[in-house]
Amino acid sequence: MSIPLGIPPEAAPAPPGQAGRMRPATTHLIVLPGGGYASHAPHEAEPVVAWLSTLGLSASVFRYPLHVRHPAPLTALQAEIRRRRDQGADRIGLIGFSAGGHLAGLAALAPGDDPRESVQFAVLGYAITSMETDTYRPARLILLGEDASPHLRRRTSLDALVTEASPPFFLWHTAEDIYVPPEHTYRLASALAAHEVPHTVHVFAHGPHSLGLAEGAGQASVWTKLAQSWIAEQVRMP
Repeated sequence: MSIPLGIPPEAAPAPPGQAGRMRPATTHLIVLPGGGYASHAPHEAEPVVAWLSTLGLSASVFRYPLHVRHPAPLTALQAEIRRRRDQGADRIGLIGFSAGGHLAGLAALAPGDDPRESVQFAVLGYAITSMETDTYRPARLILLGEDASPHLRRRTSLDALVTEASPPFFLWHTAEDIYVPPEHTYRLASALAAHEVPHTVHVFAHGPHSLGLAEGAGQASVWTKLAQSWIAEQVRMP
């Protein structure tokens, strides 16, 4: 049985007009389903929010624009992050799968001047992290086009965006994934390690692409328990 994480006890600044008062800090998680930037996989959407809700967490699905070029999906997600902040969320976490994991990584790593768009942690499942490889070419063609320059492919690859200031990441993948090979997770993990960014990586021996919550999928099914304790740590961080 899952143990609710609850709301962390640390205090956050009071809203305007309530100077001198403090309120509990709140965290909201935005779930980004996969689908190759061509669709939104249903099993990576509301079922994930339902799981997070059993942990006592506030969460919602964001269905980003499809069949559009970069940076349209990123711009839309950043607007959603700002909206959630305006509704009272102090900390934002992202959970993305496959192409949704790529978008989550872009938002978490994108440089920006607006602090309302900041992301405090990200969970990526079998995510596309590199636009420089030839794997999962259909998603790259939708997002970047047939004639994307090497520069564009590089600056939309997550490993190229990591800095020492990047937020913590939880990464999981399966070694048998033929659509988005685990090389994608290894690339990002190597960049996170090189910049000393806190991260956790789990690559399970068996399992196909697009497992979602991976219920009944053997060893890979434990990713939710592993992520639960990791998310609890992020939520309780000051």
